[in-house]
Amino acid sequence: MASQREIFHVSGPLHLLNSFDWRNTFHRRSLAASLVQGVYILERDRQRGSIQQDANAPPWWEQFQFQLNHVLVDDSDLSYFGAVYELKYAHPFFYQSTPCPPRYVIAFRGTITRSVTRSDDMKLNMKCIFDKLEESSRFRKAFEAVWNTVMAVGPTNVWLAGHSLGASMALLAGRNMAKSRYQLETYLFNPPFISVPIEKMIKNQTLKHGVRITGSLLTAGIATAMNRHRKDPEEDPFVVLSEWTPYIFANPLDPICAEYIGYFEHREMMDRIRVGKIERIATRYSIGSLVSGAMGRDSEPLHLLPTAYMTVNISPSENFKQAHGIHQWWQQHFQWQSKLYKFK
Repeated sequence: MASQREIFHVSGPLHLLNSFDWRNTFHRRSLAASLVQGVYILERDRQRGSIQQDANAPPWWEQFQFQLNHVLVDDSDLSYFGAVYELKYAHPFFYQSTPCPPRYVIAFRGTITRSVTRSDDMKLNMKCIFDKLEESSRFRKAFEAVWNTVMAVGPTNVWLAGHSLGASMALLAGRNMAKSRYQLETYLFNPPFISVPIEKMIKNQTLKHGVRITGSLLTAGIATAMNRHRKDPEEDPFVVLSEWTPYIFANPLDPICAEYIGYFEHREMMDRIRVGKIERIATRYSIGSLVSGAMGRDSEPLHLLPTAYMTVNISPSENFKQAHGIHQWWQQHFQWQSKLYKFK
């Protein structure tokens, strides 16, 4: 008989099997993370040629009463990069509860480094770095699935979820939907923040704040000189996005996503020292996007978000793999800090 530890790794958060509560934010987070893990396992099952009876993936969604509607397949390497899950028991009265369960969850996996998919995954990571993910065929297929699902059942019935590279996919899809006034509940696990990793590089808090303040002054100054901050609020995409509140899950020991922590904390600190107006200009842009704009190439950094509900794992991590892993987000014994950051 398999041990409890072995079953846990195959099936996910067993502690929720008989006690799932849609009103519990930890339960909802665990569900979203488990469905993302289901995509990882789907791809691994595909690579080892598993038949349906021998597959490891179904327990990751079946324990939450979801079924696999269909998988999203990459045109290049034929890998499974996403999945559309459908809730089995979509009784109308079920949706009168608050918060409302989703009828569909669309989830995206991150990079699988030890597989035949690594080459294509790494190419997409490079597109993320240069804000070109939207140009990829994988994202176009992902967004088509999101758009069609929302048009069929409405935005309140659809969740997005992703981890690492998959979080970038979910974030970009969610941003595009929000610009069209469709705000989807979105769970972003260890999303990449493409910037100098100040949070990891500088340990001295005074120096760290000084570097961030200097960066904000420089960014705001360039934006002001270019008149980039004088957009009509109704047309400013940053203002439009401020009504969308994705859930971000970050680990301070993960250099890929840790900068999100500093990004949002810095905004609050600038308000405390009475220079919030400067930061409200600076937080819309990056130096790279302003330089691109000056050269006639508009570029909107994916990681710049007006509003988010941030959850930080403050428990110690043994290594990068643990700090960046999806498993941490459904485990009970970790310690968390959560806070809403709202653009004003």
